[in-house]
Amino acid sequence: MKLKKILSAVLAVSMMAAVTGCGGSTDTTTTDQTGDTAQADDNSADDSADSDADADESEAENDSETEAAADGEEVRESDEDFSELYGTTDPINITIYSQLANYSGELTGWFAELMKQKYNVVMTIIPDSDGTFDTRMESGDLGDIVVFGSTGNQYQRAATSGMLFDWNEDDILSDYGPYVKAHMPYALENNANLNNSIGAGDVVYGFGHNVATSPEDHEAFFYTMDLRWDLYKELGYPEVNTIDDLYNLFVSMKEICPTDEAGNETYAVSMWPDWDGNMVMYVKAFATCYWGYDEMGFGLYDVETGKYHDALEPDGPYLKSLKFFNKLYQAGLIDPNSITQTYDKMSEKAQNGGIFFSIFDYAGSQLYNSEEHLSAGKAMYPMVPKDASPLCYGMNVMGGNRVWTIGANTEYPELCMAIINYLTTPEGYMTYWYGPKDVCWYYDENGNSCLTELGEQAYKDRKGTIMPAEWGGISFNEGTFQANNTTWSRDASNPDSNGETYNCDNWVSRRADTDYDILNDWRDRTGCYNAQEYLNTTNYKVSLATSYSESAKSDELEIIWEQVKNTIVTSSWNAIYAESDEEFDKIVADMTAKVKEYDPNGECLAWCENEAAIRCGLEDQVR
Repeated sequence: MKLKKILSAVLAVSMMAAVTGCGGSTDTTTTDQTGDTAQADDNSADDSADSDADADESEAENDSETEAAADGEEVRESDEDFSELYGTTDPINITIYSQLANYSGELTGWFAELMKQKYNVVMTIIPDSDGTFDTRMESGDLGDIVVFGSTGNQYQRAATSGMLFDWNEDDILSDYGPYVKAHMPYALENNANLNNSIGAGDVVYGFGHNVATSPEDHEAFFYTMDLRWDLYKELGYPEVNTIDDLYNLFVSMKEICPTDEAGNETYAVSMWPDWDGNMVMYVKAFATCYWGYDEMGFGLYDVETGKYHDALEPDGPYLKSLKFFNKLYQAGLIDPNSITQTYDKMSEKAQNGGIFFSIFDYAGSQLYNSEEHLSAGKAMYPMVPKDASPLCYGMNVMGGNRVWTIGANTEYPELCMAIINYLTTPEGYMTYWYGPKDVCWYYDENGNSCLTELGEQAYKDRKGTIMPAEWGGISFNEGTFQANNTTWSRDASNPDSNGETYNCDNWVSRRADTDYDILNDWRDRTGCYNAQEYLNTTNYKVSLATSYSESAKSDELEIIWEQVKNTIVTSSWNAIYAESDEEFDKIVADMTAKVKEYDPNGECLAWCENEAAIRCGLEDQVR
């Protein structure tokens, strides 16, 4: 296809100053996603917009463009359009390289069937692993659709090496991504500014995840501190004011529930190493969940003061969290298989009632709260200790740091753009979360969002719900779009609904959908209808959305960084499994000494502290 360079019509020069302090993130790889996201270790501190005045002015400037796109432009998404474009009637095979994926191979199930119907396309998912990115860079082909886990070094290498497709080339964005162009101008601009800042040029390569429709609210909590509420009830609802009270509660729970439904030993916590990054994911996430710090480099960032706490800081949040998990292990409350098992193995244990507590809703209540358990008076619900301050993230009209892009050497840029565009439309994003329209969800006569009986079943039991044969005939969970990245924030407004968001937990139609005794008990104790209402009553902290994006590291620093990372992660796991306090202290001391050997001049710490200063300066602009 003959390509021509076209200047971006999306990014108005007058908007650039207004949003230079907006957007941004820190690295960690959820998710969630998988149900939100299996998080990969690049959890973002997703970001808020600028001042209301600037936002209103920019929205006014884009009104005519937005209305034109909404009323007059359509996505070319029929089989015939793309068959004619590419001169074939055979299914088109596209590769999606996703650094957030937990799946490998050809996509199957309901989403795959939908893609065949809409686009005559077959998708193959390639997840990230050691060496995958470098191998694909060397081959000159990252993939057709490329999903980055962060805007850090690997994204920047791809952007500056000509490995990504400019969305303004051959009017691809205008012709095949009209919804993106009309409704995500800030997110597109944020990407363009990033590309300019790293020397990639005046180009748009994509947009970041979790885009918000309004900067005025925070996202839903996913650090929810889910607890086996039925066991808590059986123990008489003991006061949990401190982390020591939480520990004592776990001890008491094991006394009354030593085995799960499969006859296996129970534990307070079951972890998995799949998503470890610069630190052990579950350890740093507990510091985020309990004390409200956000991950940054080799440490944790205070979102209220801007102070950076190194992972090796004595009595700092990471080592305090690490010590807590070792205390649990010494009491027989940590699953001994945590260091070797996968997320899926942990999920099986959670579904069988093998854990008492989860930091994340997707690894706790979303797995355990099946119809069978709820009917039997068993459930996991949030219970936040009085002195805890769970973190949530400010909503960001500029998007986060997990980036949707298109590979520069794809044969099908139009098709890739159309698929990404579909995932940003209200129908596409509702389908991403809940399944095919009218099969799993619909809008009622008042415009309220509703789940069908099958949709409700799938939402409550993703793994146990089998989809109809015409929609793949496998479990809902297996049939999801396994690239594992979001477009809109789940708590963004859905313009096709009656003033509701994409998050079904807050839909009016579902407020009377349950009458379980255990749920009513939790509601009576907390005075709240659902988890989000409850968490909004806690002493939570908000990570403000800004335009922060991780700076590039030199090649020399990258080498040191990798050595330090491996040391911290390996030593942290060893410390969790220490048999005594003395052994724990020795492992931590050895870890600190080894890091000093690899980084005698403290280059990693200096880089992290500088990043914290940059981030804090941007946050100060929007406080």
